[in-house]
Amino acid sequence: MINSIKLELKEDQDFSWLERIGKVFSVFDQQDSGNICFGIEINGKRRFIKYAGAKTKNSAVEPDIAIRHLKKSVRLYSDLKHPHLVDLLDCFETEDGFALLFDWFDGETLHNHWEFPPPYKYEHPDSPYFRFRKLPLKYRLEAMNTIFDFHVHVEENNYVAIDFYDGSILYDFKNNLIKICDIDLYQKKPFYNQMGRMWGSSRFMSPEEFERHAIIDERTNVFNMGAICFGLFGGELNRSFDKWEASRYLYDVALKAVEKDRNKRYSSVQEFYNHWKSNMEQG
Repeated sequence: MINSIKLELKEDQDFSWLERIGKVFSVFDQQDSGNICFGIEINGKRRFIKYAGAKTKNSAVEPDIAIRHLKKSVRLYSDLKHPHLVDLLDCFETEDGFALLFDWFDGETLHNHWEFPPPYKYEHPDSPYFRFRKLPLKYRLEAMNTIFDFHVHVEENNYVAIDFYDGSILYDFKNNLIKICDIDLYQKKPFYNQMGRMWGSSRFMSPEEFERHAIIDERTNVFNMGAICFGLFGGELNRSFDKWEASRYLYDVALKAVEKDRNKRYSSVQEFYNHWKSNMEQG
């Protein structure tokens, strides 16, 4: 327990260091990344701490690997700093692990699997994803433009997006604002698939992210962005027009982005975004 908030771990760990920093008001302990996160008030300001080093309940990796990933991500948040990315304020070592301190953003993840596992994610009226899909098309298009803007920036800085999915999208329903989070596994180019099945949600992954030694590059990012379009406007893996909620013009643009043959996709996120914007104007 931290400030009377229940905490679920595979093994107990001393988090008294948090109490010396500020007052914890929320805990996020169901992720499979090996990280545990806290909403914490410090000197009257809300902050967010991402911590690696504990054996979390649903972790797919050991604490030492989670620590290594989190330490590596510090450079990512610096190199890819952007108005649409959560703002990293500091990082520090603890006795048992490593922590990142972010400014707090009052948004909800669109893949809140611990409270709304499928099918509730898609059906429950309180699910952030369900509520997002019920927003006027205007707001969802603005959100997608934000995602494009950030990933054009990623591309310009010679990075590829790894493990970007709807859980990386935070939406502020009060102000209709969006932020990107959890870019911890993004990679500098050139980058090749050394795993076979890479990190990520298969709903948004390109064929090359399942193929050992395949190049992961701009066209991979294009597929990812196209799959996100079908997640925000269509039927996710059901990419039929019947499930699509935007214009036919935009459907055709998004469909090209998710071609299995990478050579048939747009050559870059910038090219994809240019087509997307020009077809938004057509309706």
